[in-house]
Amino acid sequence: MFSACMRDCYDTCSIISEFRNGKLIVKGNPEHPITRGFLCPKGALLPRWFHSKDRLKLPLIKEGDEFNETSWDKAISLVAEKLKEMIKEYGSESVLVYKYAGDRGVVNYYFPMRLFHYLNASTIDGGICDRAGQEALKDIYGTAVGVDPEKLKEHKLIVYWGINAFWTNLHGFMFAKRNNLEIWTVDVVRTETAKRSDKFFQVRPDTDVLFALGVAKVMIEENLYDEDFVRENVYGFEEFKNYVIKLSLNYVSQETGVEVEEIREFAREFAEKKGIIHIGYGFQRSLAGGEAVRAIAILPALVGHRFGFIYDMKTIDKSYAEAKFLRTKPELRIPQMELTEAIEDGRVKFLYIYNSNPLASYPNQNRLRKALRKNDIFVVTHDIFLTDTALFSDVVLPANTFFERLDIVDSYYHRYVLLNEPVAKGPGKSNSEVTRLIAKALGIKNPYLYESDEEVIRKVLEANRISFEELKKKGFVKIPEGERKWNTPSGKIEFYSQRAVKRGLSPFPEYKKFKGKYPLRLLSPTYRMTVTSQYHNTHGIIDSNLYMNPKDAAERGIKDGDEVIVFNENGKIKTKIKLTEDVPPGVVLLYKAFWVKLLGWNVNFLTTDKKVEKYGKGSAFHSTWVEVIRCGEPGVK
Repeated sequence: MFSACMRDCYDTCSIISEFRNGKLIVKGNPEHPITRGFLCPKGALLPRWFHSKDRLKLPLIKEGDEFNETSWDKAISLVAEKLKEMIKEYGSESVLVYKYAGDRGVVNYYFPMRLFHYLNASTIDGGICDRAGQEALKDIYGTAVGVDPEKLKEHKLIVYWGINAFWTNLHGFMFAKRNNLEIWTVDVVRTETAKRSDKFFQVRPDTDVLFALGVAKVMIEENLYDEDFVRENVYGFEEFKNYVIKLSLNYVSQETGVEVEEIREFAREFAEKKGIIHIGYGFQRSLAGGEAVRAIAILPALVGHRFGFIYDMKTIDKSYAEAKFLRTKPELRIPQMELTEAIEDGRVKFLYIYNSNPLASYPNQNRLRKALRKNDIFVVTHDIFLTDTALFSDVVLPANTFFERLDIVDSYYHRYVLLNEPVAKGPGKSNSEVTRLIAKALGIKNPYLYESDEEVIRKVLEANRISFEELKKKGFVKIPEGERKWNTPSGKIEFYSQRAVKRGLSPFPEYKKFKGKYPLRLLSPTYRMTVTSQYHNTHGIIDSNLYMNPKDAAERGIKDGDEVIVFNENGKIKTKIKLTEDVPPGVVLLYKAFWVKLLGWNVNFLTTDKKVEKYGKGSAFHSTWVEVIRCGEPGVK
């Protein structure tokens, strides 16, 4: 049977699955051009996740501080009763549906929204992941959709900028290797990707924008750019040229930590090899992130690429699956980074959560947890496991896995739509099944709330001119690219961004210095064996150490393996230290979003919930500052 990994991951692997002697067996689909017949370490352990003894089997209702198992009928009836009660007393906008990309199946992701659009409920305006970068790329190109990665085979060089691709885009990394591309990495940390790259340029936090502008300066001053392409296709080049020419490379070097000759080397070789840049999601989750992506995105255009970056793909129209036309009132969208505020000020009275575990993944956890405890909110969570979020819920509904249902999924890396067929049966119900049950309990007759998964899939595919029968033959279909244009005010690539100016920003990317109350910058990237909070409870492999440079440790009397307290204004945690030169002085690193119920804490007890206001209110996880003290110091508990 054809399966597709629905995780929030670039690669979106095509999988061949079977159920043999009561056991799930998975392998990579050897026919898929990108994922190419092998699975990442997380994917290889999917059977362990599917067969986990911790999967929820029956709905739970909280009574006092305890959960009691109940029937589906009773649980759904309670959910429907509370929905009616809250809408009657506080209005439909007091109901908020919170979802994210824990499962990216088109039906599983969008179908529940039909019910909440029908109810005129509030929805989340997603900003926790890649929002600032999305907005920045739209400022330059009018889109965040970059080059088809299969076209990398036509190129010589890929630059992984702020992405640890060997961990988070393994198939893309191996595709580049197989096609003999030279690989460079730009990052704050010497990651596994950096160690496997031909060249590594280590920059200080927040200085990506300055490094990119310095590279652009060299390319322009030394006439290394594609003059014909720029003349014909770029808006505001002369103004941008005058802007970057004023930069001092000595200043760029001083701020970034990259030697002047290295900056020149990057510019000259990038121009010669006409590099493609894979822009990561991580570093744009900072107060400087939007400006950095804007600056980086200019470099591929200077060497003559129409869309010379990789950032997003998601190529199919899924609007039919969501059916916003069911609304009878304007949609109230609450910025995702204002969830806690919406709870604190009483806007939210009923919270329905699926495909997400915000009580592990959301920043400034102590504030969010306090808000949920203090305010009278009815919380429903639909999940496979009793997650940290489920523990804060009044009703918990068991979900099934993507191995147990029919769905399709696209990718934000490659241009393929994948088929996912049910291969096994386990406890729990899909998001669409639960949606139909709630709609029925509410007495809603609208036929759009009762369409089958296959009906929805067929209509979504039809809207995108894809044959369901063709998809069923090999498990994936490529979406033709067609002619692409720049959706900007000028119809060109905008080095002088008119869209940015309208939002009150400079027409050109700006370098700004940010400083926190505490001396150490805390980074919280993805761990190799998890996808945000997913798999911590099933794969059993985590790394909860704090990574620190030996220089910073020596200043604090800390030795490798010591227990330490990490703290700031948001909270504190206790963990062990690992010393490494891979992390530069002034920076510490903790991997993100492990389960609090298993570990006792996670990095989001410390992370900031500040927003990148003018870049879609995107998250700023990496603009967090902390101090670290060795346990056992006088007065330290």
